[in-house]
Amino acid sequence: QVQLVESGGRLVQAGGSLRLSCAASGRNFSNRAMGWFRQVPGKEREFVAVIGWGGTNTEYADPVKGRFTISRDNAKNTVYLQMNSLRPEDTAVYYCAAGWAPARMQSHYDYWGQGTQVTVSS
Repeated sequence: QVQLVESGGRLVQAGGSLRLSCAASGRNFSNRAMGWFRQVPGKEREFVAVIGWGGTNTEYADPVKGRFTISRDNAKNTVYLQMNSLRPEDTAVYYCAAGWAPARMQSHYDYWGQGTQVTVSS
């Protein structure tokens, strides 16, 4: 069992920055890939970023590339998403997930948090 809890979401102005955190409990956190996804009302949940077991392999969705940074601290069982130069289109509920591979596909993730709301005003 893996429990994931996201935090850090709030209202922020366009151009601003925000850091999301995902605290994990359970065994073998350091052996799991961790991903961030987001969803807006009426849209499908989409991939944002993923980080591998060692924290060196990262991938980003094109809309956030160069603006967002994913990182992890295995000693703290926590994964982060640093978001800079935020845009109104970044507004969404952000979810973290734990999986067995550093993949973009949601099917590779078997544990999910309940999400944290990020709202970017123009």
